[in-house]
Amino acid sequence: MSAGDERAIELRDELVETLCLGGELRTPRVTAAMRTVPRHLFCPGYELEQAYANHPLEIGHEQTISQPAIVAMMTEALALRGDERVLEIGTGSGYQAAVLALLCREVYSIERIDALADEAAQRLAQLGYRNVHVRAGDGFAGWPEEAPFDRVIVTAAPTAIPAALVEQLAEGGVLVAPVGGSDERDGQSLLRGTKAGGDLVVEDLGGVRFVAMLPGTTKA
Repeated sequence: MSAGDERAIELRDELVETLCLGGELRTPRVTAAMRTVPRHLFCPGYELEQAYANHPLEIGHEQTISQPAIVAMMTEALALRGDERVLEIGTGSGYQAAVLALLCREVYSIERIDALADEAAQRLAQLGYRNVHVRAGDGFAGWPEEAPFDRVIVTAAPTAIPAALVEQLAEGGVLVAPVGGSDERDGQSLLRGTKAGGDLVVEDLGGVRFVAMLPGTTKA
């Protein structure tokens, strides 16, 4: 093991301890996943200390990798047991998908920016995450041919939860998404919805700030 690898493990352990103390990490399984995934490999161009700091980072294309505390909070909210099929909207660099891959059976991740989708798919494959499937596409449409999903996680903020994602969520399934306007004067809330009788029973987990969820796909 190189000195860089040892330092990465040390910083990752420190980050996990911070998240445990802050209450964002609450369960052993999610804590172990966050302790295992090498976040720095999903943050190209950043120093180790930056990669393991508890704040979001720009990853190009006007996108970010979420703050570790938010990743922990959203992952905990999914209440994964290990046998679920999860739909992720907004692959980004692939970090959230890697964490999910250690906690569920299959991850289907959609990224609207072609270049990010390609980079994330290659990165995840190289790191051995065989149960993650990435494609470029419109997150508002979901992934209907693979539905239904036991869980849905959205990593960009729509102004309302897309109907297609609710339709593709299995009965009894859980959807976690930030919802609200993109202007800083507008509020965004992290919502957790459980599907019951075809509808979502929603609870508000608190205020957040995410990039806006946009329709369509783009190469830029």
